[in-house]
Amino acid sequence: MGSGETSGQKGARVAEHVAIIMDGNGRWATNRGWPRLVGHRRGAERVREIVQACPALGVRWLTVYAFSTENWKRSTEEVLGLMSIFARYIEREADKLAVGGVRLRFIGDRSRLDAKLQRLMAGIEARTAPFSTLNFTIAINYGGRDEITRAARALALDVAAGRLAPEAVTDAEFAARLDTGGLPDPDLVIRTSGETRTSNFLPWQAAYAEYEFTPTLWPDFSAGELAEILTRFGNRERRFGGVVLA
Repeated sequence: MGSGETSGQKGARVAEHVAIIMDGNGRWATNRGWPRLVGHRRGAERVREIVQACPALGVRWLTVYAFSTENWKRSTEEVLGLMSIFARYIEREADKLAVGGVRLRFIGDRSRLDAKLQRLMAGIEARTAPFSTLNFTIAINYGGRDEITRAARALALDVAAGRLAPEAVTDAEFAARLDTGGLPDPDLVIRTSGETRTSNFLPWQAAYAEYEFTPTLWPDFSAGELAEILTRFGNRERRFGGVVLA
């Protein structure tokens, strides 16, 4: 539950943590007769707009799904192009994020990523660590099942080594070993492009999140549409299994 949420409380609520499945870049480009990578580049530009808009909208944590563990199945050209876009984004946005007080983190399995990209990721994480105007997280080579498997393995190793008693295994202990350990769960998950799947994105963390599916392709998704979605979220009644009394 986000810190701006009170279970069972009536009235407008703020989605302090918004997670976005950024879908539709390839279709956006294909619809215009352009290569898919053009859509991915436009999608990266859209990220910049949304990041800049979040603080004024009351969003304190933003998590976006950039590249899944399943995306390696795409063509070599597209995968290499995406990795290049990620690297350029980090290099070009570093100063802007720092000036804007944005802290950038990455979640996912980094071991399969290019060494240079890993260094860029670690560098910008260290550089932006002092900031908190917006906590921005990018999921790259991320898959929810993979994350849960890795967390379960880490928990099993701690139990086997005697560092943790079996009866001490709790939701909190497990969550601490996820890639998102220390971050609040998302209040709201948005998926663009009209698809109504969650695509293995934050399955543990989003167990009680509200979902919004929009037909807008990611390169066309605007700060204005985000504001409209946040307004709808604010009018929803969230019970978390309880009952709201009159």
